[in-house]
Amino acid sequence: MLRNTRHTPTARGRLFTTLAVTTTIAVFLSATAVASASDAHHGRGDDHDAREHGDDNDHNAHEHNNDNDHSAHGPRPTIVLVHGGWADASSWDAVTQRLEEDGYTVIAPANPLRGVQSDSAYLASVVATISGPIVLVAHSYGGVLITNAATGNPNVKALVYIAAFAPDVGETVGQILAMNPGSEAAPPNLTFRPYPGGVDVYITPSAFHDVFCADVPADTAAVMAATQRPIDAAALGEPSGEPAWKTIPSWYLVASNDHAIPPATERFMAKRAGATTVEIPSSHVAMISHPDMVTDLILEAVHATD
Repeated sequence: MLRNTRHTPTARGRLFTTLAVTTTIAVFLSATAVASASDAHHGRGDDHDAREHGDDNDHNAHEHNNDNDHSAHGPRPTIVLVHGGWADASSWDAVTQRLEEDGYTVIAPANPLRGVQSDSAYLASVVATISGPIVLVAHSYGGVLITNAATGNPNVKALVYIAAFAPDVGETVGQILAMNPGSEAAPPNLTFRPYPGGVDVYITPSAFHDVFCADVPADTAAVMAATQRPIDAAALGEPSGEPAWKTIPSWYLVASNDHAIPPATERFMAKRAGATTVEIPSSHVAMISHPDMVTDLILEAVHATD
């Protein structure tokens, strides 16, 4: 059931210092009307034909009404879909398909997942190459990035958070998750793999289905677990900057069956951001298990800022 509301420092050392954070961590989108030709030679017969085809022309005009509305109010925005940790850009495939079928330009960049500042700077560089209006959509840890990357960019017209982090200045992902119990993205459900310069965090494959995507088929979850992209543990304790949601309208989808980010925490962040909020019975990956509802929320943001 939808509920709409509106509210005005060695690798080993880093592993142990970030473990406390990661025990509660979850890391985380000119219409053409048919014209009738007249032939003066046929006189009244042509008028009859025009009447015969009138309904068809009205139908075609109605079919393209949304396109006409956008032509009248300005260019359609580019929609940028940002994935979080333990996922990749393919997690947006179903939403991307729906948006493209509606005629929108969509970009789903690869999130580096190396750190809040560097990842936000990367996303900001991608966004800077886009002309015209932009709607930023994020899942999970991706929400931290749109919160930072959109700040000061006048082309960004809306922020859409899908079970995502929406931090305030100075907050870390770990601090936000400590607000409420309930995250299953914690040891022993996490696997740590040191690499030169840091420690990568994965969800242990045997726990992946329940922790991350409990409402998708088990075989799909198994593939997602095998192909997950890890996040650097240091990113989980890195403070966020000045939040764009203080100046840019925002929307939030709360996943009430989320086992990664506690739903109570999602509700808190949505309310604090003054976001237009919907809540659905979804796991952490609502864009995969409920792509229609996610797409609807994105389009609501698009139309509200047109």
